[in-house]
Amino acid sequence: MMDWTDRHDRFFLRLLTKRTLLYTEMVTTGALLHGPRERLLAFDRAEHPVALQLGGCDPAELAEAAAMGEAAGYDEINLNVGCPSDRVQNGRFGACLMAEPTVVAAGVAAMRQAVKIPVSVKCRIGIDQMDDYGDLRAFVDIVSQEGGADCFIVHARKAWLKGLSPKENREVPPLIYGSVYRLKQERPDLIVVINGGIQSLEEASAHLDEGVDGVMIGRSAYQNPYIMAAADRAFFGDQAAVPERREIVVQLLPYIERQMSRGVPLKSITRHILGLYNGLPGARVWRRVLSEEAHKPGAGPEVVSRACEQVEELLARKAAA
Repeated sequence: MMDWTDRHDRFFLRLLTKRTLLYTEMVTTGALLHGPRERLLAFDRAEHPVALQLGGCDPAELAEAAAMGEAAGYDEINLNVGCPSDRVQNGRFGACLMAEPTVVAAGVAAMRQAVKIPVSVKCRIGIDQMDDYGDLRAFVDIVSQEGGADCFIVHARKAWLKGLSPKENREVPPLIYGSVYRLKQERPDLIVVINGGIQSLEEASAHLDEGVDGVMIGRSAYQNPYIMAAADRAFFGDQAAVPERREIVVQLLPYIERQMSRGVPLKSITRHILGLYNGLPGARVWRRVLSEEAHKPGAGPEVVSRACEQVEELLARKAAA
């Protein structure tokens, strides 16, 4: 979810669901150690609970980066061992590290020693020719036994490190959910979270019925974010009413004003909310107003308000017809 789940997207998602755990984009240890760490680690306190996702392989650097994340206030540190992009491979982090479980274990152990907050690992069910269930189980066993990891978020697709683009790696390899179910059955002491191709809360519930401990929803939550509005009621027993879309927009406006006062362009926020009305008759109007007007000089929160008003008027007319 690099370039997607930035702090503005996470604040927006938090207006939809208060209880689900949000994850940052993957941040490399090199960027944190040698780059603008304050900007990279910045987040709004309203985002809690939120996990910092790291990319890296050097135990000392991972430990230092994890300590930075804990000091910044994050609730969890997550090591990404699932991203298959060429840039990630060239940096020796991401999915290529599934071929080096002892390296991952050393990194996890170093992070666990450096912080008091939970440390989790996100991986695939396999890579290249290492795609047998036994390979997944061996990887998990080494990282859990040698590194102390007790939580694995498993994308139920293998990754082809050569020959497929990152987009193709999200779509071409088949989803094999059974491997993740089996991992939980055979390693019941571990926290196992399933990920990959999950489109709705109904699908998430079906996966939970198979025994996994949690469900991660990625691109569907970005492209059709309103599916998350019922998550607190469905999975956490929250009895509060599911927020309406217009309520979410109203709550977002003060945040937009604050961020713009700090120099953040309106389009940097509105690009994350284009999918709010997906599936409704006004979705095209909402996207058009935001896409055409948010980038213009002088554009401010009134653009979002106007888009919402137009959509809600259209929906009211449809309901009355």
